[in-house]
Amino acid sequence: MTPNKARRISRRGFLKAAGAVAAGLAAARPETVAAVAGTPAAAITEWESRFSACDMCMNRCGLIARVENGVVRKLDPNPKFLKSRGMLCARGNAGIDQLYDPDRLKHPLLRVGERGEGKWKRIPWDEALDMAAQRLQAIRKEYSPSGVMFMAGSDFQSQFVNRFAEVFGSFNVTSHESNCLMSNTRAYLDTFGEVPFADVLNSKYVLMAGANRFEALITPDSMDLMTAMRERGCKLVVLDPRFTKTAALAHEWWPIKPGTDMAFMLAVMHVITSENLYDKTWIAEKTYGIEQLTQHVKRYDPRWAENECGIPAADIARMAREMAAAAPRAMVYPGRRTSDYVNSTQIRRSFAMLNALLANWDRPGGLLGAREVGLGSGIPFSAPWYDENPFERADAGIAPLMIEHEGSYVLLREAVLSGEPYPLKGFFAFKVNPLATAPDRAKSIEMMKAFDFSVVVDIAMSDTAWFADLVLPAPSYLERMDPASALQGSSACACVVDRDPVVPAMFESRPVFDICKALAQRLELGEFFDFDMAAFRKAQLKDLPGAEKALAEDGVYYNPSKVYGIYEGRIYKTKSQKIEFFNQRYADEGLDPMPVYSAPKAVPEGMFRMVVGRSAVYTHSTTNNALLRQLEPDCLLWIHPKRAEALGIRDGDAVIVQSSAGQGPAKALVTEAIRPDTTYMPTGFGALSKGLSLAQGNGASMAGVLESNFDAITGNAAMHETFVTVTRKA
Repeated sequence: MTPNKARRISRRGFLKAAGAVAAGLAAARPETVAAVAGTPAAAITEWESRFSACDMCMNRCGLIARVENGVVRKLDPNPKFLKSRGMLCARGNAGIDQLYDPDRLKHPLLRVGERGEGKWKRIPWDEALDMAAQRLQAIRKEYSPSGVMFMAGSDFQSQFVNRFAEVFGSFNVTSHESNCLMSNTRAYLDTFGEVPFADVLNSKYVLMAGANRFEALITPDSMDLMTAMRERGCKLVVLDPRFTKTAALAHEWWPIKPGTDMAFMLAVMHVITSENLYDKTWIAEKTYGIEQLTQHVKRYDPRWAENECGIPAADIARMAREMAAAAPRAMVYPGRRTSDYVNSTQIRRSFAMLNALLANWDRPGGLLGAREVGLGSGIPFSAPWYDENPFERADAGIAPLMIEHEGSYVLLREAVLSGEPYPLKGFFAFKVNPLATAPDRAKSIEMMKAFDFSVVVDIAMSDTAWFADLVLPAPSYLERMDPASALQGSSACACVVDRDPVVPAMFESRPVFDICKALAQRLELGEFFDFDMAAFRKAQLKDLPGAEKALAEDGVYYNPSKVYGIYEGRIYKTKSQKIEFFNQRYADEGLDPMPVYSAPKAVPEGMFRMVVGRSAVYTHSTTNNALLRQLEPDCLLWIHPKRAEALGIRDGDAVIVQSSAGQGPAKALVTEAIRPDTTYMPTGFGALSKGLSLAQGNGASMAGVLESNFDAITGNAAMHETFVTVTRKA
């Protein structure tokens, strides 16, 4: 059977084949299975059920792995894990394919050709670690510790990459979240003092702008919203240039002009303040700046907003009154997809401020603060001081309120390419793939070529790994022991989970914790990693009596805590110590203390504004999955019928989408479910790496088409500022 034919077999056939391969490995090493599982070989039965927490997206849903003779046969939801409401989505079920994927990295690989050429040499682990330590040390000596850039994805073990970076001495740490989340985080931090959770289950009115909760799944919000709508009378209104699955199930869908969400929010606040539709007592007690807000939004009436966003003034006013009537059980949903525009922080500030005006903070059906779970931070450390380091991060001084511990990938990339304010010559990346998820892939490739040395730790040969110097194989989440992690969600969902391996680690894969520990020892920093994972987790759980027992017996631990009213008697972490309409820090920084609307750039004649989004099937660039590929095999470019007809494009035609940053092929989806001035395509297609047999060369890459822009306040990548042409492929 050829490799391509092997990848097209059914789920049943795939599991049978994968099971046979893994069973052979397990049979050859039964003592390893027993050792990793933490049980004597004699105690292993034919079938076992083992708890874990999914790692196929950031939700971390609880699951139970069904293991037969050392082979994972099935993944089931953990009914005691409330955050996922006893469910496991398509991605979660496909964790088996990640585990038994024939494309997995198996051994340390050293580049022997040009970067991106795909020529590799297998080397032993000791040689790989010695080389990595020597090359990183050489960069540290020549360019200072901050001459190495570190980047880690969302993972239970990413904290150890950050720990290693800190003791190594580098300020230049960033994350995938700097491409997609930081402007939202900044906006809510600067309004409420923390990032909220949405109590959609108990809400009566949810306004969802841009978010797509019935496809881009977030637990428990996606399930709770459906329950609230079907069983509790909640109204859902969606503002989105696309008719998504969420829009299809909503009570109202408005195809808002991209980039004009702030105009809508300001007009809604105009109606609520001018008609005195808010809780004056609550606002007076809890907020700062209502007088300034009332004056500020006077000019932003619904008639003005209609001209900006395309939604009739009468409907804007009606929705404002409906939300006010439902308050405090009403909300603007605080969605995660914020990598939109160069003023994204201020757009999201308008969302947060409208929520504050609805008096929904810390109340049923509104926005909730994080609850105290009680999980400790593990083994404490105090990083050494390096006199030779520069004064600050290489991306400092550009975005005034950048979240420092997250940084900005797009700005750090510019620093690498320019060599200013100082050289960045090393790169350490774990479970993150900016060449497929960040805008302007051509610049990211230039960045990889500019490094003296780069090492990537991952499960598969991602595009970023493809351009690295050294690639180290990591185990999947089902094969490793992880620290405990506290998870938050809406009502009654705050909990602690951890992971133990459900099967032994395959091939020569090693957890990034082990890699960081080995490098630290080689760099005379071993004292900062002088522990094992079991000791670290024990330190995390020491103040939670019964946690270890609950995790062993139920796969999850709950520390009972108050859900509503947790801010009673507490101050807010803002300058005024209240919820801020008027942000004093912004005023002090010379920024607009309240959002000031500016219209988005007009779409040039003959072009489209490109928008991106998420599906229920894939997470970011993880499209090289045989099971999920059956559900979403093609890169579909959405285009309105009127525009398609003018361009001679029919449904299913091969097309080329192109911007100033690059181009790529796609299949046209001609549909009225998108505005005529807008086009959309999914993420994760068009991979460059030949180590990804399903994703390589399949469709257009979002990263290859989007231009590089960033939010002016946080440095968050701005992914909706790109205009493209679409042409029928000859």
